[in-house]
Amino acid sequence: MIIPAVLLVHFLLPTQIGASQSPPEVAKLLRSASDAENRGDLEQAIADFRKAVELTPSSTLALLKLGDAYIKKQDYGAAIPPLKRAAELSPNSLPVRQLLGYALLSQGYAREAIPHLEIAHEEGALGVAQLQADQPGQAVINLTDALAKSPDDPDLIYYLARAAAALSSESSERLLAQFPQTARGHQARGQNYYSAKMFPEAEREYEKALALRPDLPGLRLELGEVYATSSQWTKAEEQLRGETKLQPGNAEAAYRLGDALLQQGKMEEAAEELRRSDSLHPDMSETLYALGRALLISHPDAAERDLERVISIEKQSPLAGQAYLQLATSHRKQGKKELAARDMEEYKRIRSLTSKPEP
Repeated sequence: MIIPAVLLVHFLLPTQIGASQSPPEVAKLLRSASDAENRGDLEQAIADFRKAVELTPSSTLALLKLGDAYIKKQDYGAAIPPLKRAAELSPNSLPVRQLLGYALLSQGYAREAIPHLEIAHEEGALGVAQLQADQPGQAVINLTDALAKSPDDPDLIYYLARAAAALSSESSERLLAQFPQTARGHQARGQNYYSAKMFPEAEREYEKALALRPDLPGLRLELGEVYATSSQWTKAEEQLRGETKLQPGNAEAAYRLGDALLQQGKMEEAAEELRRSDSLHPDMSETLYALGRALLISHPDAAERDLERVISIEKQSPLAGQAYLQLATSHRKQGKKELAARDMEEYKRIRSLTSKPEP
């Protein structure tokens, strides 16, 4: 494994470590090696650092410099022995622990790297090592801390996503193993069946969960989504109404209920729920698009405003294209031919940009 660039940091090597004990010949070799390193001649630098180690095998400085040169050459395996020896000689040296942790991690020795990275306070690399050592809970904590310091780092975001997914999977497995017949156990199985598109099985699990805890928030919302996926809109409406009673402040539940009503042609009721969803969580594109559709016949001006908001948020996305298509329909019905033609052109343009080319 190559250490991700995000985990390699620049630091100043403590030139005083063991320097006072260095004989003149060793000091000369260290200077020569450092000069070669600065020129980019890592082969010469490594050769000189190795000679220095041979002359003073108990010099932490020489061992650290040799290990650092190997890491710069991306020869992590060769870096491990001198860095391990340096750690034995100077167990409190943070640069030694840091480099040894990186070298071990890069070679797949995640568990062995962990204590060194803990001492060096390297949260990012430590989180990666913990993830590879099947410790997702600790990995999430350390990667979150590292990401707070470097919020735009794609490597940290990637590893945090992996750690969170692993933690979720581990927690689910524990729930199903230890509490299979609880409401949460049935809910977790329902989610698994839903993800696998096994909708009848998911429905049965959610019903068992509801029988045990009918007032558990979220259950009716998830069961409503199961029904919606199979276009059982009446059943979806029933569950989603129950959810909105339990959680009147849940914008997603209001949106899902509004969409179920819209699918059944109950435009006024749909618009009411969708407006409520928009008030709870403004400027959600899907909500605004559904609201525009619900108002298209009865309140075309309001519908157009909502659809224009979708376009301003989504720009060139397929949903923006669908909003243009709805606007074209509205303008055509009102006799606004030029606007309808403009909307259709925009719809076609976005469709050409977003449609997949035929193989």
